[in-house]
Amino acid sequence: MASYIIPIFILFVLSYSVIKKINAYDCFVSGARSAVDLCINTFPYLVAIFSVVELLAISGISAWLTSFMSPVFRFLGIPAELIEFLILRPFTGSGSIAMLSNLFSLYGPDSYIAKCACVIMSCSETTFYVVAVYFSTTKIKKLRYVIPVCLLSAFIGAILACGICRIM
Repeated sequence: MASYIIPIFILFVLSYSVIKKINAYDCFVSGARSAVDLCINTFPYLVAIFSVVELLAISGISAWLTSFMSPVFRFLGIPAELIEFLILRPFTGSGSIAMLSNLFSLYGPDSYIAKCACVIMSCSETTFYVVAVYFSTTKIKKLRYVIPVCLLSAFIGAILACGICRIM
C-alpha cells in the first residue's frame, strides 16, 4: 500500500490542477526556483555552523568544557559521558546522531547513558541550525531571547530526561 501513496498523490495534484485550471508545470518550476534561492541564501549560515562544530572538536575546546563542567553536571544527575553530546546537540543533528551511535557502541543500547542520550536527542533541537536556516529565510533579526530560551529549555529537558531514565 505504501508504494502507491506517492503516485496517488501525484495523480491527485495533477487532477486538482486540471480541475482548477492551474498550470502545474509553472507552479513546479516556480517552487523549484524558490528552493534554489533558499539553498543559496542559507548556505553561508550552514557553512558557519559546520565550521564552528568542527573547530570545537579539533581545538579541544569541547574536551576542555567537558572536564570543566563535569562536577556541575554530575550534581544535576547528568552523566559526564553525555556532556560533549549536550554541547554538540544544539549545533548539529547529524553530529549528534553520530555521537549517539558512538555511545551505543561504547556503553550498549540498553545502558543508562544510552537511554539518557536517546531521550535527550528526542527532547531537544539543533538550536543554532534552526536559527540559522529558518530565521535567515524569514528575515527575523531580533533573536535576543530566542537562543537563550531554547538552550535553557534543552538543558532542563536533559536534566529531566536523565531523572526519568534513572527512575525507569
